[in-house]
Amino acid sequence: MSKVIETLERAQLRDNIPKFKAGDTVRVHFKVIEGQRQRIQVFEGVVIKRQGSGARETFTVRKQSFGVGVERTFPLHTPKIEKIEVAAVGDVNRAKLYYLRGKVGKKARIRELRQDVVRAPKGAKPAEPPEPEVAESDVSAEPPEEPAE
Repeated sequence: MSKVIETLERAQLRDNIPKFKAGDTVRVHFKVIEGQRQRIQVFEGVVIKRQGSGARETFTVRKQSFGVGVERTFPLHTPKIEKIEVAAVGDVNRAKLYYLRGKVGKKARIRELRQDVVRAPKGAKPAEPPEPEVAESDVSAEPPEEPAE
């Protein structure tokens, strides 16, 4: 019986989800249905947590709106999410950022991971330095051969 449920859940998974984790700033484009009208509403904030797995996976986004903290939990694989954009990658060492609930203003900021610096995963060997390039003075004085036509 569980095989039937697994195949149904596998069919509901989305495939265009960007990689993001707790601490990242994301823009969630969410479909809002008001009567007969339908529009896209953007919710931008910091991901506090991701939990669950498979079709039941959810993530919680927190933002400050007019000085009040607002949190919203989205199912990751719902068809109501139009798209998810990662605005900034946060440099955090926790999976759940509940401590942000007690912080306001500048204290609630998260350090942004710079894109030009790539950190090696824990336990990885340090990268070997690149081979030194050959200086132009070391190259022979012969002119390069021209292709025969």
